[in-house]
Amino acid sequence: MNKKRILIIDDDVPLTLSMKINLEDIGDYEVRVENSSLKAVAAAREFRPDLILLDIVMPDLDGGDVSAQMKSDPMLADVPILMVTALVSNSETGSDDVVSSGDQLMVAKPIKFDKLVHAIESRLAGEL
Repeated sequence: MNKKRILIIDDDVPLTLSMKINLEDIGDYEVRVENSSLKAVAAAREFRPDLILLDIVMPDLDGGDVSAQMKSDPMLADVPILMVTALVSNSETGSDDVVSSGDQLMVAKPIKFDKLVHAIESRLAGEL
C-alpha cells in the first residue's frame, strides 16, 4: 500500500510528536515534522508531501506567510494545506470538522484526533 505523506509544521514540539505518532499508528501515513517555520518550505520541497498540516501562530513566520510561500512555489502550489490553529474553536468547526476562511481550511486546537483524521481523509480525497 502506498502511504500518503503528511508534513506537520508547528512550533509546538510535544503536539507535533503526538500527532506524528498517532497518525503513523493508523498505518496509512508517512509523517514528517518541521518545528521551524523558517525551514518549512525547504522541508516541504525535500519531503514532497501529499498534505501539509500548518499552524498559524508561530514565531518568525506565521502560517499565512508560510502558506503564501508554498502557493508561490511551483513544486508546492498544488499541495493541499490544512491550517491547525487555536484561533478557531471546536464548536466553530461543527460537523464538517473544519472552518473555511477565504481559501484556507482550518482545524481547531486543541486537536480532537478523530476530527483531524476525518479532515485529513476528506482533504486528501478532494472533498474539502
